Amino acid sequence: MPAEDGLRKRKTGSKPEPKHPKQQPTTEPEFDIDGAALLQYLKILWVPLLICFGVFIYFNPAVLSEIANFWIDTDDWYSSPGTSSKSFVGITNDVQKRDAVVQAFKHAWRAYERDCMGADEYHPVSRKGTNLTNAGGIGYTVVDSIDTMLIMGLDEDYARARKWVETKLSFDKNAHFNTFETTIRVLGGLLSAYELSGHDKLYLDRAIDLADRILPAFDTESGLPLPNINLGMRQGVPDPDLPMLVSTAEVSTLQLEFRYLSYLTDEEVYWDKVESVMKIIKKNLLPHGLASIYMHASTGEFVPSAIRLGSRGDSYYEYLLKQFIQTNRTEDVYREMYDNAMTAVHENLISKSPYSRMTYTSELIPERHPNGQLSWRLTPKQDHLVCFFGGSLMLGATITGASSVSQISIPPRQFEFLDHGKRDWKDGVELVKTCVDTHDTMTGLSPEIVHFRIPSDGLTGLFARSGAPADWYIKGASLGEEAPYDARYILRPETVESLFIAFRLTGDVRYRDWGWDIFQAIEKHCKVETGGYASIFNVDEVPSRKEDKMETFLMSETLKYLYLLFSDASVLPLDKYVFNTEAHPFPIFTPNVRKGFS
Repeated sequence: MPAEDGLRKRKTGSKPEPKHPKQQPTTEPEFDIDGAALLQYLKILWVPLLICFGVFIYFNPAVLSEIANFWIDTDDWYSSPGTSSKSFVGITNDVQKRDAVVQAFKHAWRAYERDCMGADEYHPVSRKGTNLTNAGGIGYTVVDSIDTMLIMGLDEDYARARKWVETKLSFDKNAHFNTFETTIRVLGGLLSAYELSGHDKLYLDRAIDLADRILPAFDTESGLPLPNINLGMRQGVPDPDLPMLVSTAEVSTLQLEFRYLSYLTDEEVYWDKVESVMKIIKKNLLPHGLASIYMHASTGEFVPSAIRLGSRGDSYYEYLLKQFIQTNRTEDVYREMYDNAMTAVHENLISKSPYSRMTYTSELIPERHPNGQLSWRLTPKQDHLVCFFGGSLMLGATITGASSVSQISIPPRQFEFLDHGKRDWKDGVELVKTCVDTHDTMTGLSPEIVHFRIPSDGLTGLFARSGAPADWYIKGASLGEEAPYDARYILRPETVESLFIAFRLTGDVRYRDWGWDIFQAIEKHCKVETGGYASIFNVDEVPSRKEDKMETFLMSETLKYLYLLFSDASVLPLDKYVFNTEAHPFPIFTPNVRKGFS
């Protein structure tokens, strides 16, 4: 497919050349100018110019701060907009807030345990559980939650959950399970439970059993795993709607789990299967360095499809960095792939809203023309899933963007970064702030998808001031209309994940304040009094209407990241652990044998 037809190219600015000092003319001027008349003319001219400038700044206040930041380099460059170094509080426990999160976890877990222990999913309003298949479940909610209990020190709850795994958990189910979800939630949950329990062999044995049942999903012509797996029959299963396609994020977000299992067992088959996927992706990357969201299961090539940091694309970029971190920065191929991908993201997907100059990520949508040429249309749409990316960029800046191998300060200083590290840190900070801003709704919770204003929609500037949102909106959300899917909040963790990382890297209390606001909004609008928490249909509707479903990632991710946000730096330090995309922590290790590829 053509490489960069229609790709948006960002303009790079540079400071103006310094003016030369004034020099006295060597000859007399040719014309004699009436100085008094010129002065009078300038007095008349500067008044309307000043008024115009004032109006412009009034409707574009961010421009003034950008000009100032461009010329002035301060110690506060690392902070969120509006903060200062005085907000640094150190990474110590906030016991009251941390314990409030523990109470929320107990409210969720104990309701599930009371009503449907062992079921894959919980429905808190009806107080029922359901399984993902007619053949029965595989304990999605139990296994996804165990490491959170261990981290929070909930010994009695943990003991009962472990007993269920020991006596009830079975993967011998003649049914189709999603390869990706089963790996990140169940295999990941078992492996992190093994690590945090002090290497309880029960969890490793169950992990080996599950991984061996998943391996046949990789038996394709290309080596890319099929999207579903029959665990009982040990057979990979294609998507019936897209039989030859696989999701890029799904095939590239199995690596941390299988690599760690290989390290624990010395069985190289687990490592080789997932590393072969990364080789295929590297070989077939599009010329601009980005990955479209679908690949062909037989050829291993990318197919024309959306390019985005949201659904079906998100965790591909996340795991590029985390694979480099996982093996103690020993595999330079992942540093290279990550740095190249971040440059491509900055050149093609990072955008600014026209009014407040909010940083956000756009999507590239392919369009095939009658002459066969392919172009890409930039769409100002951002999934809530993208909100992991701000924290990820900040973390990556301290690792691949650091100017030396020595540990970066908390908070970091500008001289500690290379140029691309400064770029990634700055945009990471701004993206976190944007994701927090999308919580500016009636409930204080962020919608599933937002769209950003662009000049061509006619709703910026004066029009935005008259009532329409200045920078972003929920598409299809109108007064009196049924709320669109985009308006939902389904207990997602991505913003609080970034807040946790940002706080650990800066010690800036603002990130904790934002996280506490989100937690209180969840308590107010999602909590079910009889137990559990529910998704809500519309973040801009009060009182909120609850959807009868509690996603497993509430307990494995959202509440875990909030707990860690209010804990001290000794709890799962970022230089000792790497989190999988379901927030299951694995230890950083140095491989026993040489790994990596070129």
